[in-house]
Amino acid sequence: MTTIIINVKQVLSNNEIVPCEVKIVDGYITEISETVEATGQEEVLDGKGNIIAPGFVDVHVHLREPGGEAKETIQTGSAAAAKGGYTTIAAMPNTNPVPDNAETLEMINEKINQTGHVHVLPYAAITKGLKGETLSDMAELKAAGAFAFTDDGVGIQTADQMLQAMTQAATLNMSIVAHCEDNSLIHQGVMHDGEVSQKMNLNGIPSVCESVQIARDVLLAEATGCHYHVCHVSTKESVRVIRDAKRAGIHVTAEVTPHHLLLNETDITEADPNVKMNPPLRSKADQQALLVGLLDGTIDFIATDHAPHTEAEKAKGMNQAPFGIVGLETAFALLHTHFVKTGVFTLKQLLDWLTIKPATVFGLSVGELAVGAKADITLLNVSDKWQINKRAFSSKGTNTPFDQWQVVGKPLATLVSGKLVFKEGTYV
Repeated sequence: MTTIIINVKQVLSNNEIVPCEVKIVDGYITEISETVEATGQEEVLDGKGNIIAPGFVDVHVHLREPGGEAKETIQTGSAAAAKGGYTTIAAMPNTNPVPDNAETLEMINEKINQTGHVHVLPYAAITKGLKGETLSDMAELKAAGAFAFTDDGVGIQTADQMLQAMTQAATLNMSIVAHCEDNSLIHQGVMHDGEVSQKMNLNGIPSVCESVQIARDVLLAEATGCHYHVCHVSTKESVRVIRDAKRAGIHVTAEVTPHHLLLNETDITEADPNVKMNPPLRSKADQQALLVGLLDGTIDFIATDHAPHTEAEKAKGMNQAPFGIVGLETAFALLHTHFVKTGVFTLKQLLDWLTIKPATVFGLSVGELAVGAKADITLLNVSDKWQINKRAFSSKGTNTPFDQWQVVGKPLATLVSGKLVFKEGTYV
């Protein structure tokens, strides 16, 4: 099977945009040049002058299946990923049953193989049932195909348990991925503990509940030699701790979400559960620290924390509605509009944070547009204006604060291992 993608442009390392054509044979890129010689036997895909880029990589996605199919499934979540330009996603383990044993993980992998539109890498749980009591059998789970270990959504509450987890993970050359939150400091909070929570008379989640656990964990990572990755960093104190840990040579990496870069607590003007996420939208100072941390390399890449819920659940109000928003179908457009078009990022920087940076952190052989690489590709329009419409999402989740926002640029087509899985709204 040979495909030639013609009439496209690639973004070089110096951010220069140059025309090219790409040849794909049996799912791998075999040539990138200004003009690819054709025999007439190849399938030809006309890129219509758009940007060709590596397929995006998101290591923080909630697909809800098994057990939460009313919110999302592997099929719908991976379809949303393809529509958003993502070709590799990693699925969090907060499902029912939890992938804390080989049998469940193998069942999830089988479902991925049957219904996934893109590459889906399943996490395994650090503790049985995500209860924070008994460690899972990490060796068994690695053998069954675990991507990494996390209890995402729940912080590991005791230092001893995290030490044991990191010790085992280091022995297996596996990563510990952490949602950092000290439960003793939450106090039933539903948004950031700041001026806005006080005005709205809602319980706040203090910044220190995140940063204090990161501070503990980076020292445990140093003691064990484990790769420790921090999910959805949200506070300036967290950025400072991670920056200091990196300077000390500790193997710590971190991610930030589009919504924490784009919004802060002052954007919450009413008690709307579509702006309720965990960690919450924090202060302007925190938002600025995240941006600086991303630009200086303290934060390694961008991940969506795509977290779909049903409209009925989100209608319960700020105190009762679950945390989380969806992000796979809006991430590129929002980031491109508000940071690339405004000159804060270059297009090359944004693409790297969505592709090669997460792939490199986790040792994945994806995220690169190069000869010999897997033909995981997205074609990007970077000029057309459009309006986000949650009713047009492929995800089951419509819980987003970005509905009706005007944006510039979007993915137009997505190929996974050389196969077209999304093209202007049609899955094939």
